[in-house]
Formats: sequence, structure tokens, C-alpha cells
Amino acid sequence: MAHQKPNLPEKTCAACGRPFAWRKKWEKVWAEVKYCSDACRTGRHPLAKRG
Repeated sequence: MAHQKPNLPEKTCAACGRPFAWRKKWEKVWAEVKYCSDACRTGRHPLAKRG
């Protein structure tokens, strides 16, 4: 069973609408993070084009 970290903050991706959790690499810029991945950030995510 994988280790689960409790109580991590979550946001919803502005491009695809999926929830994503806090990551250590976003620690200092969490307030500015809007997208779950580089693909969503650059508009390459296939779900971003769906209505």
C-alpha cells in the first residue's frame, strides 16, 4: 500500500478542471500555481479543449 500524506491542500486546474495536490516543489509559489501540469499550462492538454 502506498504511503498517503494527510491534509495536503488541493486546487482545481484552470485548464482541465481536475483537482491536484500540493507538491514540495511548489512550496514557495503555491499561491501562484494554477495548472496541474506543463501540458495544461501550455494548452496542450486534450481535456482543456473540451467544452
